[in-house]
Amino acid sequence: MQHFRYEIVEIPAYRGMGIKWNGAYTEINSLKEFITTMSSRVGELGYAINPKVQLGLSYHLRPDGFVHYSVYEVSEEQQLPEGMVEINVPKMTYLMIHHEKDQDIGQTYDKIFQWLKESDYEPFRESNVEYYDRLPIKHERYPNDRDVNNPHFDILIPISKRLQNK
Repeated sequence: MQHFRYEIVEIPAYRGMGIKWNGAYTEINSLKEFITTMSSRVGELGYAINPKVQLGLSYHLRPDGFVHYSVYEVSEEQQLPEGMVEINVPKMTYLMIHHEKDQDIGQTYDKIFQWLKESDYEPFRESNVEYYDRLPIKHERYPNDRDVNNPHFDILIPISKRLQNK
């Protein structure tokens, strides 16, 4: 098993456009198709900043599943195409990990959780929002050339410095 490579990065606020999925874990199979649908619609985003990188933004806001935005970063000039949503992501600090092909995604997330437990950081949580996962917000960046059934991609977990005196 390879070693765990990570970086702590700060990403400025950005604007994303795409489609929103809100589903239960039991409906997860429809998510892959949903993501593929969005990648085929990137041509509608004339002001996509990087049309070769699709973003998957997951928020664990329901006990039985999560809300997922499949988006591309766009510039201010971009008008919202029909059937799409806009999401504004604030500037955040992230733990960034590259997930390799042929690796178990669940295992990668377990390693992330373990690293966070032993670090000075904790998963970022918005105040007054109830989350239902130990990693409540997961952002993923998928390159265009990925194999949908065996992908390689970057995982970005928003983090904040752990408060020392809890």
